[in-house]
Amino acid sequence: MIIDTHAHLTDESLSGQLESVLTEAQGVGVTGVLAVATNLATSHACLELAQKYAGVRASVGIHPNYCAEAQPDDFAAISQLADQPRVAAIGETGLDRHWDDSPWDMQVASFRQHIALARHVSRPLIIHTRDCAEETLELLRSETRAGGAFRAVMHSFTGPQAVADGCLELGLYISFAGMLTYKNAADLRAIAQTIPADRVLVETDCPYLTPHPFRGQRPNRPALVVHTLACLAEVRGVSVAELAAQTSRNAQQLFGAW
Repeated sequence: MIIDTHAHLTDESLSGQLESVLTEAQGVGVTGVLAVATNLATSHACLELAQKYAGVRASVGIHPNYCAEAQPDDFAAISQLADQPRVAAIGETGLDRHWDDSPWDMQVASFRQHIALARHVSRPLIIHTRDCAEETLELLRSETRAGGAFRAVMHSFTGPQAVADGCLELGLYISFAGMLTYKNAADLRAIAQTIPADRVLVETDCPYLTPHPFRGQRPNRPALVVHTLACLAEVRGVSVAELAAQTSRNAQQLFGAW
């Protein structure tokens, strides 16, 4: 069993081919996929997919880059979905300084809302960070000091090592996507060696971040997580089968049984 812990299955690039995408994934052993939302519409859509397909579970939430587009009642509507049985996580949420789509203060407020919701419904949090990893970690530390520890994963992790160490100290999981396989990602592979076995996850972040040897091709899809898994296994000096079993155990420890 392999679990792709982060896939945007509702992306329009996968429209009309989801049946074949999931069949392809099952054919290479990817029997679990977490369909990740970015706004209210995709939260509804991800939940519908999870209710339709046994191997799919859903997240609900508003991506930091979509905060400014959200309507005043959107988060309340998402909160109503959050404790549905097929909802495995809250998010993705977090902070992003790469794109200028949402004001920083709005991102911070939304991130804190998502953390509060995750605590309220006892669901783990899916965290996005881009070009602000240290600031994201500091907010997580602040929230932990104020309200206690909560379950979360730093998705599509890119570093640096100090942030990985800080996340681990807070009890977070670290998930690696296709970037791990890129020739210029030696520093990231070095970090991947240091993550405890019971805290590491794999994902595609499809339709983005297609792994080597398919880098540059779109859309990425859950079946290709096997390439990231194989790279991670080589880096960590374990067999693919062993790492598949370990990451699947970790995913179910964090998100619940598939």
